[in-house]
Amino acid sequence: MTVTTQPGTELDRTRFFIDGHWVEPRGTDTHVAVEAATEVPLGTAALGTAADIDAAVRAARRALDEGTWGRTTTTERAAVMRRFADALAARAEATSTLVSRENGMPIGLSNAFNGAAPAGLLQMYADLIEALPLESVRPSPSGSTVVRREPVGVVGAITPWNYPQVLAMMKVAPALAAGCTVVLKPSPETALDGYVLGDAAIEAGLPPGVLNIVMAGREAGAALVSHPLVDKIAFTGSTAAGRLIGAECGRLIRRCTLELGGKSAAVVLDDADLDTFVAGLGDASFQNNGQTCTVQSRILAPRSCYDEIVDAVAGFARSMTVGDPLDPAVTCGPMASQAQLDRVLGYIDLGRNSAARLVCGGGRPAGLDRGWFVEPTVFADVDNAERIAQEEIFGPVITITPYDGDDEAVRLANDTEYGLGGSVWTTDEERGLTVARRVRTGTIGVNYYLQDLGAPFGGMKASGIGRELGPEALDNYLEFKSIYASSAQLAR
Repeated sequence: MTVTTQPGTELDRTRFFIDGHWVEPRGTDTHVAVEAATEVPLGTAALGTAADIDAAVRAARRALDEGTWGRTTTTERAAVMRRFADALAARAEATSTLVSRENGMPIGLSNAFNGAAPAGLLQMYADLIEALPLESVRPSPSGSTVVRREPVGVVGAITPWNYPQVLAMMKVAPALAAGCTVVLKPSPETALDGYVLGDAAIEAGLPPGVLNIVMAGREAGAALVSHPLVDKIAFTGSTAAGRLIGAECGRLIRRCTLELGGKSAAVVLDDADLDTFVAGLGDASFQNNGQTCTVQSRILAPRSCYDEIVDAVAGFARSMTVGDPLDPAVTCGPMASQAQLDRVLGYIDLGRNSAARLVCGGGRPAGLDRGWFVEPTVFADVDNAERIAQEEIFGPVITITPYDGDDEAVRLANDTEYGLGGSVWTTDEERGLTVARRVRTGTIGVNYYLQDLGAPFGGMKASGIGRELGPEALDNYLEFKSIYASSAQLAR
């Protein structure tokens, strides 16, 4: 929503964080952030232009080329990052609440992913970079070679609205640890919370230009991707947008990591314990109101116990409490926007008009006339070729498809352009691991699905390129340089 005037609130963010300061925007457009559960305006944020992006990139370039950040010792960088973590931790409760109001995320989940996790990631990458030797010496035929790790340069980080704080920090933390400088472009759908990072960066003493934040739409995002002074793009978002970004980075010979969409499968084997399966559905298949790229929204069920599994999934969906995401008892909040609600309802209509059987849900919940709420919805007897089984819906809509035997289950699990998440449910863990190894996906759980921030995360096929999280993420932000020398001393 773009407007020229809006009553002021304490949540307004009408300036950008560039070169260590809050600066006035170059343009005049603004975006009104609306509370997902009430449809009441929360505040106004400035919308960035290509000129704002240019100013932020140039500040990051100066900080990289003329500043000290990339030349500091790892111990010095780690100390600043730990102060940054402390500043975010002090704001965690308020930030979590703000995000839940912006995008409808249940508050308990928001406390974990928008409150605790960003500070934890800064701490983790501070520890990792402090323990990582930046230089090593190898003998060579002509003497020795110094193999050196250096920052990749200026990073353009583009993040979505569903987990705004943790997805930003999954890029910012390893980039800062590596000595890079960053321009962060958050999504307008969560227009207000991203600037908390700027407030915390000032408090932590992050040098000017090392982190810059400009909230903007697609046109300004495209300007960031193609800016000649950017060395790398780190993007999380839709596969459609990722294809465009990847093509542009390929044209420019520019490094990129792309964490994209998913349509993951939960494979329920014929020996699964249904109580364990049902207990894990909230995290595996319905997390964040279904607005999670890794949710296992396709459930593959053996014909031998198909009806029992359909009844179990439908029972769980009916038991979910839909309502105000700030209420700790609520397990399904609203969609993040009117557009997202319309998208989800459109897919439900597709399901109704297919050969699938609507088991529960299928519309707006009774008694919730305001807010972008939709009922948790389950379709059974879904052909895996149907659009509701192949396309990412990004809402609390589950399909159930029958299969015969483990081989068909694996074939159906892999019968998608995506490969991001997944799960296998069985009382025989070795059997579950065997099936999990055959599914072409970047992450998969056996009898649960909970993301491990200390392990690499990313997708196969159309779900992306590269990995975030874990020690492996640091390599995305480091270049390796070989220095040939007659002799050399080991350095840090």
